[in-house]
Amino acid sequence: MTGPEHLVVVGQGYVGLPLAMRAVAVGMRVTGIDLDAQRIAGLAAGTSHVEDITDDELAAALATGRYLPTTDPADVAGFDVAVISVPTPLADGVPDLGAVEAASAMLASHMRPGVCVVLESTTYPGTTTELVAPILEEASGLVAGVDFDLGYSPERIDPGNPTHGLVETPKVVSGVTPASLDRVQGFYDRIVDETVPVADTGTAELTKLLENTFRHVNIALVNELAVFANELGIDVWAAVDAAATKPFGFMPFRPGPGVGGHCLPIDPSYLSWKVKRSTGRDFRFVELANEVNEQMPRYVVDRALARLERDGVPAAGATVALLGMSYKRNTGDARETPSIPIAEGLAGAGVRVLACDPHVDPASLPATVEPATCTPDVLASA
Repeated sequence: MTGPEHLVVVGQGYVGLPLAMRAVAVGMRVTGIDLDAQRIAGLAAGTSHVEDITDDELAAALATGRYLPTTDPADVAGFDVAVISVPTPLADGVPDLGAVEAASAMLASHMRPGVCVVLESTTYPGTTTELVAPILEEASGLVAGVDFDLGYSPERIDPGNPTHGLVETPKVVSGVTPASLDRVQGFYDRIVDETVPVADTGTAELTKLLENTFRHVNIALVNELAVFANELGIDVWAAVDAAATKPFGFMPFRPGPGVGGHCLPIDPSYLSWKVKRSTGRDFRFVELANEVNEQMPRYVVDRALARLERDGVPAAGATVALLGMSYKRNTGDARETPSIPIAEGLAGAGVRVLACDPHVDPASLPATVEPATCTPDVLASA
């Protein structure tokens, strides 16, 4: 190999862009490809759409001449390592891996012996070997684990977290063979502070689903507890804080309006779907957690309307300010955010809804809400 190692990152969103920036920083030549032409144009102009990557960091990467944001599949030619970090949504409760399939097919047309492909997108166990490998092999005529290396390394990006970013968070790595594992681990050893090798890709795939299912189920537990505590006249927050003083056997989770983002509302259902498909049995914890968390936005709406009624304020014509529209603080990611159904529920009752969130693009909000800046006057009007 002559010159810097050529990395292709398929997907330049909350996962792919930080990886691309880090790879440039450690000396790699990076092609960041994405179907979103507007996103790519912004990146090429030095404008970051990801809060964790500043415009200055992006400009520095572009200035090296080793970062190419593109929509053209021809630009991935000659890659040494390719990482797939594309969305894996649900379609009517069924995993939609169309983006993974498309990314794999694109890479397959540029495969050559000795390359390495890594899937980072969250998915059910078996995807790397049962879906990605056949696509890469059929189009290229090469064999995974023999002619090229293939692995899975689940993304662990937590947008807006200043302490645990890509570099600081341990990275689980795997390969379809021991040699592929070594190759994948060697790549990520240049990217992050610590890698955690596991025996096979199925274990790595399950690891990510376990992490998020654990959070999803425990959030559902404390959310349902919050509903009951309110009916009993007990402050659930005080109870959680008191329980958190126990130095062992307890991890605090705090109630909220539901779950959002691309992970928690989606990932546990990938696991539930795989369990049902493979064993014929239901994953009851996941199904119950889904039911509880999906009901929370309606619960918030009902509580707000009840408060208006108690205060003698008719819902029709009342003003309610929602302080935050993304799924978590300090991020503009509004995917699956519970704030949207809350806003729509309130608006459906005739409430004027003000949406206060400096991170979220107002164009992404439903027409039933009014974007607003969180000023004392706005708060006083609500």
